[in-house]
Amino acid sequence: MSVTFSFNLKDLFKSVPKTDLPDNGFELPGQNGDAIILIHGMTGTPHEMRFLANYLNRQGYAVYCPRLANHGASLRILQMSKWQDFYQTVRQSYLQIRGKYKNVYTGGLSMGALLALLLADEFKGEIAGVSCLSPTLFYDGWNSPWYRHLLPLAYNTPLKYFFYFKEEPPYGIKNEAVRRRIHDFYSKADLHSMDQVHQYGYPFFPVSLLYQLQKLVKHLSGRLHGISTPVQLIQAKHDDMSSERNSQFIYNKVKSDRKEIVFLHNSYHIITADQERNTVAMHMQRFFSGQPQLA
Repeated sequence: MSVTFSFNLKDLFKSVPKTDLPDNGFELPGQNGDAIILIHGMTGTPHEMRFLANYLNRQGYAVYCPRLANHGASLRILQMSKWQDFYQTVRQSYLQIRGKYKNVYTGGLSMGALLALLLADEFKGEIAGVSCLSPTLFYDGWNSPWYRHLLPLAYNTPLKYFFYFKEEPPYGIKNEAVRRRIHDFYSKADLHSMDQVHQYGYPFFPVSLLYQLQKLVKHLSGRLHGISTPVQLIQAKHDDMSSERNSQFIYNKVKSDRKEIVFLHNSYHIITADQERNTVAMHMQRFFSGQPQLA
């Protein structure tokens, strides 16, 4: 995640904008009796899961891709969210389909991967498999800013609500054409811009949400040893936000009899929309159908 530092004290005195985008979560009916819940990343959008959803739906799966809590509201509202709010969105999505399918699988991108694992931990024996895409426990990718180590200084103060990172190239995307489209939006956006957020996500990342991610990681890390659900991890070797040690950490901790790591060589962080998205979809379908990993 390539970012710059932005401090906006004037926002302290501004009223919260009431902008709320239409919910762009979606559902696709299936034919094979199985379902998949796909979970987008923090400050992201269900749109980043659309390619995978369409691919897996063509294989017969019903697909559910909810929009995480407050991810259509203004940034001022989103930054006040807790990680539990995001998990409740995923939990409710599962409860709405519980018992309706032979098997229910989950797949999540970045923070969404952590929420998928939490769902498998809570509903032990009910989730048939989890696919973790670019799981992010540590922001340690090659393009992570050096000052990330200073963030804990702000976590326990009100400052976390007034500091933001602004997304900059490569935006987690190696594909140059896609990156240009994102850049056209992000380069012109300000803190309160909601234009095209439904498609590209929020151009700014509040420090308060990084604090929530840290709390989620701490909670999940203590529960990984109790997860025995089949777990797949897919990560780019050159992930700009989170290094491959994120996948290795989860792989080493879970007690799943069936677990695997797939490394990609021509993508960055947003592997659901990057150059090898078709490869990602194929590996997910293979894993969920019970086929072994190719040597």
